[in-house]
Amino acid sequence: MPGFNIPGVTDQYNTNNTIERLMQVERVPLTREQETLKTYQSEQSAWRDVNMKLAALRENVKKLYSYDSPFSNKLATSSDERAVSAAATHDAAYGSFTVDVIQVASADRFLSAELEKDTAVPAGNYGFTAGETAVTIKWNGGSLEEFVNAFNRRAGNTFRSRIINASGGKKILLIESLKTGAENTMHFEKDALTFAKDIGMMGPAHNADIVFGPAHTDRTLPAPIAREQSGLPELSAGAVTEDGVSLPPRTAVAIALPDDVKARPNDRLRFTVSATPVDDITVLLNSHEAAPELPAAGVVTFNDITVPNFPSDTTLPVVERPPEPLVPIVTDQIISIVMEDGSERIVKTPQLFSETESVVEINMTDYPGMTGIAVRNRNTGTALTLSLLTASDPATSDGYVPLNPVTTADDAVIKYEGITIRRPTNTIDDVIPDITLTVSNKTDRPATITIEPDIESAKESLITFVGQYNQAIAEINILSQTRPELIEELTYLTEAEQAAQREKLGLFQGDFTLTNIKSALQSIVSSQYRADNDTAITLLSQLGIATNATRSSIGYNASRLRGYLEIDERMLDRVLKENMEDIKKLFGYDSDGDLIIDTGIGYELDQQLGAYTQSNGILTTRVNTLNSRIQTSEQRISRLETQLERREMQLRQQFGEMESALDSLEAQQNAITNFTRQNQRNNQ
Repeated sequence: MPGFNIPGVTDQYNTNNTIERLMQVERVPLTREQETLKTYQSEQSAWRDVNMKLAALRENVKKLYSYDSPFSNKLATSSDERAVSAAATHDAAYGSFTVDVIQVASADRFLSAELEKDTAVPAGNYGFTAGETAVTIKWNGGSLEEFVNAFNRRAGNTFRSRIINASGGKKILLIESLKTGAENTMHFEKDALTFAKDIGMMGPAHNADIVFGPAHTDRTLPAPIAREQSGLPELSAGAVTEDGVSLPPRTAVAIALPDDVKARPNDRLRFTVSATPVDDITVLLNSHEAAPELPAAGVVTFNDITVPNFPSDTTLPVVERPPEPLVPIVTDQIISIVMEDGSERIVKTPQLFSETESVVEINMTDYPGMTGIAVRNRNTGTALTLSLLTASDPATSDGYVPLNPVTTADDAVIKYEGITIRRPTNTIDDVIPDITLTVSNKTDRPATITIEPDIESAKESLITFVGQYNQAIAEINILSQTRPELIEELTYLTEAEQAAQREKLGLFQGDFTLTNIKSALQSIVSSQYRADNDTAITLLSQLGIATNATRSSIGYNASRLRGYLEIDERMLDRVLKENMEDIKKLFGYDSDGDLIIDTGIGYELDQQLGAYTQSNGILTTRVNTLNSRIQTSEQRISRLETQLERREMQLRQQFGEMESALDSLEAQQNAITNFTRQNQRNNQ
């Protein structure tokens, strides 16, 4: 509170100084409580810093033994990144394989003829489809530019169009599908087809579809195959119908390609196969009875003469039973491509046994030299119905073809280890387990994809681990000891950070919590962990990570006694290349076979640090306890400050009253003195 003064009147009694000296005595409890509050706040901040560094270390070690462990990272490299690249998950197998990119998946991109700059788009319903996606635009008529803008707004991520400026002020319209794959051919419907024809984008297709089947071409039994089971009937011919061929169990048919189909090697063959369950023939074959077993004819004995009876006989035929019971056959490998040299290539029909018919599409470009197909119903309990075959040009669209195609919709075609594979997109993730291929160009020669450990990410994670571990140890050392050199050794600290650390130096000296943490951490990182008898890496020091990893013998270095970890980088690089799997087990492995990691450096550090840093952990409890003390101290300080304000006001009031009384007495004294002097002058 400011000193008590009256303007024009001097502090002749030194009241302000007197009150201030009295208040200094009164403020002693407040000053003491404020110092206590600062101590609590400093301790709370220090515990929070320790908790933060230990929590960061814990998060790091969790990653070192979790499913996302950097030691599980796989690096996929391609010898021809221009044509094909790869990405591998943690579960991908190490090794290498070859991929040959025959063609890249593409989408339909069609150009119009050159158009006048004032070309208008008439009103109508414009329909576009690509695969199962359809877009319809109800257009009221307008300029080409207006139509393109409306088309792009409505088409979303399926179609796109734009105008290309040609010579002489003319324009060309581009319409493209954004969906790759042969199954996503772009079709023009309703008024869109009429407009596409008018602007020279689409024209009549010259290659009509060719429909054929067993009744239209040579039909024979395919080449015989080895009998699967002794006693099983050989494959016989199926029954030809107007719509295809009927194939009861154990029947087959071979259909040769007509000459006009062979002359169109880029066509696509399409037909359907439907399966119908029937009585399994193995049941009947296994139930055939053999000849009846008759009792022995017996003998007649008279005295010493024995006469045997003739054995009984029947007129029943003898039926031979299979030597072993026949096993029902269920297979979807019924269709083969017949090549010129007589060899065959299997075409799987995975939807064969579904409720709907299975659609089979064969791109003849995948089978150069194809002469026909063979269908063998080897099943014993399923009848098949094969439709007529249709050969069509993939580029046709409802009898029309693009007149100026930039690209046409087609699949990506690759050869994986010599096997031809087609996929509708350039991202292929279902050929090699846990590996995604991205094709972008044709290969001049097969590209080699190599899957190997990601050494750099593993090394970076270990360096981060060592750094966070050392920061945690440094924080513990500073708080538990009073040696200034502990701060000077940390050369990575700025001057401001060093000053802040000096304020915390020895703050918790003698506190067993910190010494226990440090001792536990050092014990964990120096212990041995053996996952199995074949494990070569069982100690962290075998990675080149230890308290004296560089093994320097030049002089005495006290900092190496603080518990910090060092890295021998050359040794670490070598071990990472040779023993990645062992390093992964060093940080966490399952010791009892329950598929749950229960030991290892990472696991043990996680468990140990969790006891201190989790929500109800030791350090959190310390911080919360200090928080309660801080609140209590702040409340007490607030009360003391209120009491001091009242006391100071009381003192100033009392001293004010005293000064007023003294002033009054002094005035009276002056009045009496003046009166006396006046009387004396009057009497003279």
